[in-house]
Amino acid sequence: MKSIVLFIAMGLLINSVYAQETTKIDDALLLDYYQTQRFADAADYLKKTYQEPINSTKALGQLAYTSNMAGRLADAEGYYQRIYNIDSTNTPVLFSLGSLNLRRGNNAKAELYYKRILTNDTTNFMVYKQLATISSDKSDFDNYIYYLQKANRINPAEPDVAADLSDFYVKVKFNALAEKVLTLAITADPENIILLNSLMRLQYAQKKWPETISTCLKLVDFGNNSAQVLIKLGVAYYNTKNYECSLATFVSIDDIGQNETSYYYTALAYKALKDQNMSIAYMEKAITEGLSENIGSYYGEIADSNEKLFRYKKAITAYQKGLQFSETPMIYYALAGLYDDHLKDKKNAVKYYKKYLAGKPSIEKQKSYIDYSKSRLATLGR
Repeated sequence: MKSIVLFIAMGLLINSVYAQETTKIDDALLLDYYQTQRFADAADYLKKTYQEPINSTKALGQLAYTSNMAGRLADAEGYYQRIYNIDSTNTPVLFSLGSLNLRRGNNAKAELYYKRILTNDTTNFMVYKQLATISSDKSDFDNYIYYLQKANRINPAEPDVAADLSDFYVKVKFNALAEKVLTLAITADPENIILLNSLMRLQYAQKKWPETISTCLKLVDFGNNSAQVLIKLGVAYYNTKNYECSLATFVSIDDIGQNETSYYYTALAYKALKDQNMSIAYMEKAITEGLSENIGSYYGEIADSNEKLFRYKKAITAYQKGLQFSETPMIYYALAGLYDDHLKDKKNAVKYYKKYLAGKPSIEKQKSYIDYSKSRLATLGR
């Protein structure tokens, strides 16, 4: 009896698959949907044409592809998963499942699918590239470099992997390895902007100033006038003692692109050209840029902690350092209170209450502090 039921079930399954394999699809209509990027319409058409239960991998593959292209990622994954359940060794399906999960933000699941491909195919470049991306996202730098190296060995000319691998080598000061990787890739594609940017970073790290200038100028010719390129170009010019070109490069950078390094080398270029006033002005900009705008408040917090630990002299020192970076009225108020309440120093208490009020603190936000300062000044005497 069981064998009869099984035979009937197998027959129904075969008939279902055969029916789906022979289902007449309007290829012209489907092609029009694809050519006009109407993938949602294509997915709806296929879903209506193929009746459930769908057991044909061809039909499921069509539905998965159109759903994916239509942005229906959950549907696409579902169809690919059904193909995977039929054939768990299907590499294109495993890769599609990995890519879909990456797009959906499920990197852990994507990683599992990619690693399953490697159990049967250890030479798949794209799998290693995707696994490198996943490793980078989770700060697993050991595997990140491992997968990049595997991908680069398979395809040394691929620019994205070569650039990423070279940049990593430069960061860890393996410049000889970076140079080897870039030489192979740039030989295959000498005008690749991604590779030229990595070459610029390598040459800059190696302090090969003439070579850095040459590469930077190539990037500028290709339309890359980014602050990163111009700053490295300006530094390279300075280190070849071409101070005029160095200065011209730095002053061409817009305000948003300027940073501590650009201001510092602008100051040095002015100094080399005997313009001491401009050198001082840009050195001051470099100092300002190099400091956090919150440093005054940091010292304020240090002072407050010291005050609570009854380390009043250390608290005063920290408040005074904070004032060097930001003359915030509340620091004056804190100093006044410290001298008034803890050190009983009338003279300095009066001095800092006055400085607090002279800083024009916000009446709306600090009314109670303002009123208290005025009352203490009246009590202590002006």
